[in-house]
Amino acid sequence: MGGRAANHKPRHHRDVIARSWKADSKEGRFPVSTRARQRLHQFLRRVHFTNSAGEDVYFDEHGDSAPMYDLINWVTGRKETLRSVRVGNITSSSGENVSVNVSAIVWADRLAQEPPRSVCSDSCRPGSRKMILKGKPTCCYDCVPCPRGEVTNDTDMSSCWKCPDDQWPNGKKNECIEKQIIYLSYEDFLGTALVCSAIVLSLASLFILAIFTHYQNASVIKATNRNLSFLLLLSLTFTFCSCLVFVGYPGHITCLLRQTVFGMSFTVSVSSLLAKTILVVMAFRAIKPGSRMRRFMGRKLPWTIVGLSSSFQAVICALWLGTHPPTQFLDLHSQAGEIIVECEEHLGFYLMLSFIGCLAMGCFIIAFPARNLPDRYNEAKFITFSMLVFFSVWISFIPAYLSTKGKYTVAVEVFAILVSAAGVLGCIFFPKCFIIFYAPEK
Repeated sequence: MGGRAANHKPRHHRDVIARSWKADSKEGRFPVSTRARQRLHQFLRRVHFTNSAGEDVYFDEHGDSAPMYDLINWVTGRKETLRSVRVGNITSSSGENVSVNVSAIVWADRLAQEPPRSVCSDSCRPGSRKMILKGKPTCCYDCVPCPRGEVTNDTDMSSCWKCPDDQWPNGKKNECIEKQIIYLSYEDFLGTALVCSAIVLSLASLFILAIFTHYQNASVIKATNRNLSFLLLLSLTFTFCSCLVFVGYPGHITCLLRQTVFGMSFTVSVSSLLAKTILVVMAFRAIKPGSRMRRFMGRKLPWTIVGLSSSFQAVICALWLGTHPPTQFLDLHSQAGEIIVECEEHLGFYLMLSFIGCLAMGCFIIAFPARNLPDRYNEAKFITFSMLVFFSVWISFIPAYLSTKGKYTVAVEVFAILVSAAGVLGCIFFPKCFIIFYAPEK
């Protein structure tokens, strides 16, 4: 029997299925052999057709038919009646092919016609990031604004990213924008006011120079050394004009010219005042009998003082420009959203100012005791007043200069230059102009 079973071979797999069904029909089971099942699956995998309802009929690799489910929306009507509305379907075995008609869904009134959310936190908008809450599901989080200088440009981002050095976040922190370039420009009201002041003061000094040239033989002008007065007026004019270099975009050439032009012109002004002061004191003492001051009196003395002082300042500026010259510097981090363009100045700038301060101090020390000399045209009194203005301005300039940033630092220096030079112009020359026009008999 075993041999006959072994020699008998069914011609088709349906015979095997039929014999299995007959053997187990009494028990209510229809077992299928493994080989027959595999052949059946191969046959079913090739089945694919469209039925009369327009639906695709096919079987997957396991021999299972693809599910076809309808998505039903149960809507509560009047008198608490229910009706079903088909809003979509699922037509794949893995559930990936889902079609939903959102506009056909009717939500409950308590949700204000909006679908329920499956998270416990609102989405984090651009400009913020998610911060996961400890001990809670991952769908629960806080929205934290991006820190300074960082942005996010999408919703529910876990981290912010930093803007480049030349850019800055906008107000919503969802985009990087170009930083604003800041410097003391001619378009600013502050820059325009300083430029106009410099032009007016330079024209005023030229006007006084024209007056002194026209009335150069007047006693008040001759008594105060008119050549030094002409030099002082020219140097003050250049000092006022040097302020124009401070306004505008600080390029490489501008940075080199700013402090050197101001330093040299103002040094000539203060050294001229020093020469005037020394001449006044020496002239008063030289008239005393037996005074040795007469041998030092001469035309070369004031020019020697001016020349030596200017030469020493020129050496300081040359060493400064030759070793560590002022260069353009872009400050990217001092002010939020701004790039401050300025000239980076080193030790040479403070040495230059210190030398001008030493000249002014020497001028004040010599002029203050001589302010009460019995002379109708006593220059020492006016030089003392001008030096008091000078020290008042520049002493207050130091803390203001160190405590400001950007264009306001430049504006403070320009203001100090204009006020101190204007103090010298007013204290020295306005009284003489008053005598020339309104009291010539004096």
